[in-house]
Amino acid sequence: MNIYFQGTNQRTFGTFPLTGEELRNAMVHAAEVGYRSFDTAQMYGNEEETGSALAELGFKRDEICITTKVHPDNFTAEAFLLSVEESLKKLQLDYVDVLLLHWPPADGDIAPSLKLLEKAHEAGLARNIGVSNYTAKMMRDATQIIETPIVTNQVEFHPLLNQDILLAAASETGIPLSSYCSVARGEVFKHAIFAEIGAAYQKSAAQVVLRWILQKGVSINTMSTKRANIEANFDVMDFTLSNIDMARIDAMTQTGFRIVTSDLVPWAPDWD
Repeated sequence: MNIYFQGTNQRTFGTFPLTGEELRNAMVHAAEVGYRSFDTAQMYGNEEETGSALAELGFKRDEICITTKVHPDNFTAEAFLLSVEESLKKLQLDYVDVLLLHWPPADGDIAPSLKLLEKAHEAGLARNIGVSNYTAKMMRDATQIIETPIVTNQVEFHPLLNQDILLAAASETGIPLSSYCSVARGEVFKHAIFAEIGAAYQKSAAQVVLRWILQKGVSINTMSTKRANIEANFDVMDFTLSNIDMARIDAMTQTGFRIVTSDLVPWAPDWD
């Protein structure tokens, strides 16, 4: 079963780029709204503050799903497990629910980091393991490199970018996708179609976008510091987009708007 489709985990609260009191307040609001899944990363520099907020919230361990990601700088035999142990110390946890490789290695050889990820799982540091920003070929190759199930590939996923190749790879490999930049950092709001469709369901443009992602079988990561937006992003389970509306939104993927380009992230792989 997809861990992100258990309970309320299909809606994860992302913490990037929040820090300090802004992060703490946002996590408190998210918890009050109903979020129980939280996403951080070594690269974000906020694991310690995320851990402090979680401790303050006082959830039982089995009530929450915590995801963090290993920085590519730590993809060495000397650094990998030590970095995960440091992440756990900062998060004040004995294990994370999902441990991801944040990026494919720059040299393109995914085997060493995947095997280190599997060791972290075998050591009990992570209940589940996954990857982020993998291409379709990397997804297929990964299933041949390690035996431990890969529970997600977290990628940029929104209605302005065609990710059909990754969706096909997810179906082929059994590695589910999870989304980041789920509303394309606000770019979707420049297109009237989402608000137009939302009016028929008494939902906002953002809620329509998030519902479309979920109906594609992809879990969502969203972040906001505004309580109203945090609540609205969570409130997407009480309606279903029609096949006609899904198809209308599918057509928007031809827009080809990608945020995480090689200009922004020079170490990004050649995207599908």
